[in-house]
Amino acid sequence: MINSLYARVVLTFLGAVIVSLLSGFIVQSYFYKSHIGAIVEEKMIGNAQMIIQLYKKLAPKDAKAFGEVSNSMPFYKIRFYDSAGTLLNPGSATSDQQKDQSYLQQVLKQNKIYHNGSSEDDEITVGLPFALNGSPHVLLVTTETVFLFDEIDSLIRYQQLFTLGLGSILVLIAARYMVRPLRKLTHATQRMARGDFNVGLSTKRRDEIGQLTLSFNTMADELGRLDMLRRRFVSDVSHEIQSPLTSIKGYTRVLKIKSMDEKTRMQMLDIIDEESDRLSRLCDDLLELTSLEHEHTKPAPQNFRLDEQLRKAVIRLEPQWSARNLDMQLMLEPITIVADEDKMNQVWNNLLGNCIKFTADHGKIRVESFKKSESVVVRMTDNGIGIPEEEISQIFKPFYKVDKARKRSISGNGIGLSIVKRIVDLHHGKIEVSSKLGSGTSFSITLPLEDIKPEL
Repeated sequence: MINSLYARVVLTFLGAVIVSLLSGFIVQSYFYKSHIGAIVEEKMIGNAQMIIQLYKKLAPKDAKAFGEVSNSMPFYKIRFYDSAGTLLNPGSATSDQQKDQSYLQQVLKQNKIYHNGSSEDDEITVGLPFALNGSPHVLLVTTETVFLFDEIDSLIRYQQLFTLGLGSILVLIAARYMVRPLRKLTHATQRMARGDFNVGLSTKRRDEIGQLTLSFNTMADELGRLDMLRRRFVSDVSHEIQSPLTSIKGYTRVLKIKSMDEKTRMQMLDIIDEESDRLSRLCDDLLELTSLEHEHTKPAPQNFRLDEQLRKAVIRLEPQWSARNLDMQLMLEPITIVADEDKMNQVWNNLLGNCIKFTADHGKIRVESFKKSESVVVRMTDNGIGIPEEEISQIFKPFYKVDKARKRSISGNGIGLSIVKRIVDLHHGKIEVSSKLGSGTSFSITLPLEDIKPEL
């Protein structure tokens, strides 16, 4: 079993090259023999005509001598016959006189050039008639082709061996070029498996491997981003949990080892109680966010009066905004929508809580709702501290706080707006934020009026 892709590619290419060369050898041998046989016959006829012309010009005595000398010509067997079938140059005795007589009769009978390529004897014979002193004569010329075709076969084999060797080298280079990016991808994947997501691969290719490399880079960037979010999430959760635990642990130790008056003791117990509540809220928010993110909880849409729900949310938070003398303004149109009432109630509580939290004493908060086409818009506006423009896109991320120092003067764990965003998304709505630092912030929620099934 070959486990290396490089070896598989090389062997596949070599197999294809070898099969192609063998097929080419068979085809070339067949066509070369046919083509070269015709060329040899044509050359033999031309040479035979020259021999006849020379033979005619010589005196009879010289012609006889020429015929005997011609017996020693390389590659050719030359025989001169008269009309009676008598061999005029006996020194060129052929191995088959009967076959020559057959050729002779055909030439004399048809009085034209005769040629015969014999595949059985690996030879070619041509016969030419000519007249000498008014008497018909015949010249037979035979050449063996076996040596010629053997040379051609050897030449083709050497050519194919050279092609195979050169092709093998080129295949090795090409296969290495093809497999190299895959090896880089394998190495990068192994690094990712060890938690290193900074493994971007450069490529100039536009083929499938180039597309795979680009897709891998996109995946690595996304996984790196998710890993960074995970690390930050763990860090934020640890920080949010550690802060109240530190307070609880510190005050508990003080209560254990120090004697104090009742007032001081109650103050410390109140702080412990507040920090416990803070931990409880954090756990509840984390469970809620996890449930929404993983879609464990299915929204339960029902008809209810949105304006009444908003009015109840304002009344429920009255102790907080009235204690700071905030001017709460309501501009609510009577609107009935279909949504998950409990989850939308959580949205209004979180948004109103944020408005109250970040608005200075004696500030103003306006809550309004109105229909817009097939949707309803709820807008909550305050004249609080505002949000820097460059941070508006970040506020819906879990644990994100504009207050980078995480001061205890403003409570909260940075999860509320993440929950709001997810609930609005589940209802196929959208949330928009406009803010100016030092002037206030406005949250606009747009929800469909019709009974649209929430995202599951």
